[in-house]
Amino acid sequence: MTPFVNPRIEHEPAIAHLEPFREFARHAPYLRDGARKYSRKICASLEDAVRAAGVRDGMTISFHHAFREGDKTINMVVDLLARMGFRDLTLASSSLLSCNAPLIDHIRNGVIRRIYTSGMRGKLAEAISHGLMDQPINIHSHGGRVRLMDSGELAVDVAFLGVSTADEFGNANGISGRSRCGSLGYAKVDAARARTVVLLAEEIVPFPNAPASIAQDDVDFVVKVDQVGDPSKISVGAARITSNPRELLIARLAADVIEHAGYFKPGFSLQTGTGASSTAATRFLEHRMRARDITASFALGGITGGIVDLHKKGLIETLYDTQSFDADAAESLRTSPRHFEISTNAYANPTSKAVYCDRLDMVILSALEIDLDFNVNVITGSDGVMRGASGGHSDVAAGANLSIVVGPLIRSRIPTVVEKATTVVTPGECVGVVVTDHGIAVNPNRPDVAERLTAAGLPVTTLPDLYRRAISLTGEPAPIGFLDKVVGIVRYRDGSVIDVVRQVKD
Repeated sequence: MTPFVNPRIEHEPAIAHLEPFREFARHAPYLRDGARKYSRKICASLEDAVRAAGVRDGMTISFHHAFREGDKTINMVVDLLARMGFRDLTLASSSLLSCNAPLIDHIRNGVIRRIYTSGMRGKLAEAISHGLMDQPINIHSHGGRVRLMDSGELAVDVAFLGVSTADEFGNANGISGRSRCGSLGYAKVDAARARTVVLLAEEIVPFPNAPASIAQDDVDFVVKVDQVGDPSKISVGAARITSNPRELLIARLAADVIEHAGYFKPGFSLQTGTGASSTAATRFLEHRMRARDITASFALGGITGGIVDLHKKGLIETLYDTQSFDADAAESLRTSPRHFEISTNAYANPTSKAVYCDRLDMVILSALEIDLDFNVNVITGSDGVMRGASGGHSDVAAGANLSIVVGPLIRSRIPTVVEKATTVVTPGECVGVVVTDHGIAVNPNRPDVAERLTAAGLPVTTLPDLYRRAISLTGEPAPIGFLDKVVGIVRYRDGSVIDVVRQVKD
């Protein structure tokens, strides 16, 4: 084809610094091929997708964890990268769980050199806590992860995002297909910020795949794989539903605090975090809301079947969903016109122009430890080993009008209320109330709440009293043996360092 030439402008000095037009498909050659125009993003195999994405040694690769313990994408991709010979990669997953134990070998073999994550559990956490990695992992909150991306510190080269369905242009969601995980709130952030985005889709469906949680203009390549995750394993571990009497007692007390703390009014808003007592508290709210003729304006965060039930009954008007914790939540996101998917940027990024967590009245959060200054540890267990996640804990504790932290006074004969937290994730000044099975402690910086809870006849005490009670039952726990080596750096939501995790002695 003869290039287009406009003789009237060919020698025009005013446009000498600009590129002259030559042909319509010069920078989009696929437009000359009808089939390629539609299928240009489709890769024949995951290996082809990796090559097309330009993965190189030392790059940063990212993933989401919406399938939680059912995730299959992270292990699948890293296994392939190892077979292809890549090394010194930074792995940036929104979180890591017990299912990611196969990463241990890839760390030992030099495939993975650095990790950014909200947290980790299981054998992987055990190995890293005992010094597996040369460099400490960075532990961030959900909102803090977005801030790290926006600051340039966490610059993702290639995002590998598992989705249940996508069309050939890359419009994808988690509410259709066989393996529905629900909200893709984590993945939306990676898709918008990564240099290159690869979708791993269980099903490639006809265009247009709507609604599009991830939009075509953020996606570079699409590849079909057998399975990205098992949604039946989303609601296990930290997101499980409990029938434990002690956890239900704590949940009931937390609901009492919600009712009497001063924010339980028409139009109030709430979030329940992960942890059995946190998620169970919603089941004790219905009769309280009906008795007072109260409807909540919205619920936020990880959405559970319990929250969905209140929404269906008209007791919560709107749901804003960053992660769907069970099949009921995923189905509600698909069918309810007032159940909306939001990104973690909109949820909790402290440098965003506005975040939903700043509109919360009350939030219920779990804890591994609470110390006498109300500082909360959700990362390390009583043995010093990492076994939890920062998640949105510090984000919503900072944004909500009242944060309620729940946990048993004693867990496996180890006090939960301690003198000094092993690892500080959420600073005590952001914690309003601590609820245990032995009583309720109110932060001295919230005398208004203490007065209301006492007037309601709730078992209000102090953290020092709870601590003494715990020690009287268990005795003084032996100190944890740590080495000097730092294995984890705990980043507060603004990017600053709030604590470190040291290597546990063998």
